[in-house]
Amino acid sequence: MSTDLSTAQIAPEHEHKHEHEHEHEDARPRPAAAPRGRILPRLVGRAPAPAPGTVLHSVSGATAVMLILVAIGAAIHEPVLIPPLAASAAIVHSVPALPLAQPRSVIAGHLLCAAVGYAGLGAFGSSPWVAAVAAGLSLAVMTLARTPHSPACATAVVIVLRSPDPRTFVPLLAGAALLVVLAGCALSRARRTGTRYPQYWW
Repeated sequence: MSTDLSTAQIAPEHEHKHEHEHEHEDARPRPAAAPRGRILPRLVGRAPAPAPGTVLHSVSGATAVMLILVAIGAAIHEPVLIPPLAASAAIVHSVPALPLAQPRSVIAGHLLCAAVGYAGLGAFGSSPWVAAVAAGLSLAVMTLARTPHSPACATAVVIVLRSPDPRTFVPLLAGAALLVVLAGCALSRARRTGTRYPQYWW
């Protein structure tokens, strides 16, 4: 009888101990799960969202200009203008308020880089090394002339590597740069909201 009594007394004590252990385990702090609503903003980042209609205007304007340039280049067999002018059109239509998108920078920048490219081609011939130096010098010339337009560096590279005839290439380059600017002006007037282009001409 004494053995059964002691066993009966010990059993509740063990049960109470297990209950206290479970209570302590439940009281331990658990790592908080990351809120699902915060994951998407982190992936998007801090980049500003485009205004409604901006994407449509930018894409339509840049595409229309490039189709015209391709048609002109195919007609006169000078398709090498497409890479630098495509970048120019993208800048004019996507960030029209920046200094490198203004008409002074677009037109004068391409013409200055063309001069550097032909100077390097005439002095040292067609070579990737000469093209690289011409691109660097073009950037320096544009900076000094206050006509920053990074896509124009590609104009110097194209001239050194492809050796286009300046009698047809330079007038086409000037006309194409002017076309990019005029297209930017037209689309800026067509939309009711957004940044006006150009901010200044010269």
